[in-house]
Amino acid sequence: MEQARRYFERFLEIVVVALMASLTILVIVGVAFRKGGAALVWYDEIASVLLAWLTYYGAAYAALRRGHIGFGTVVQHLSPGARRATAIVAEVIVIAFFALAAWAGWRVVLVLGGTTLVSLPWMPLQVTQSVIPIGAVLFIIAELLSLRTPPEAES
Repeated sequence: MEQARRYFERFLEIVVVALMASLTILVIVGVAFRKGGAALVWYDEIASVLLAWLTYYGAAYAALRRGHIGFGTVVQHLSPGARRATAIVAEVIVIAFFALAAWAGWRVVLVLGGTTLVSLPWMPLQVTQSVIPIGAVLFIIAELLSLRTPPEAES
């Protein structure tokens, strides 16, 4: 399980860094072209798609590293049994939410069949919006791979 977690973490790191680098380069190129008086018509649309992808993949990476906002101080003051119950309920809620997001995202992808980006008519919206179900599934995998020991074992 630990080896799978390491491989998954490395995969997410590579994707997040690639997305950040791509977005950075795109913004620099977009600004340079705009300053040169020849603005790229597709720049804004692609930059927003890359930012959305970076957000979803980055969220999965943060989930794997347990880097999201939580209520650690509140949970610490609970009894060991209440901590365990709270941790289980929280995991179930998070996984259920992202399972629903994956399902809804897949439905959105299906509805978008045949539509394309406005500025790049060769790019299907299904590709750009596929990040919703993919990101949700990645988040679920990250949650499962980062499950911790029971809270009373940490005390």
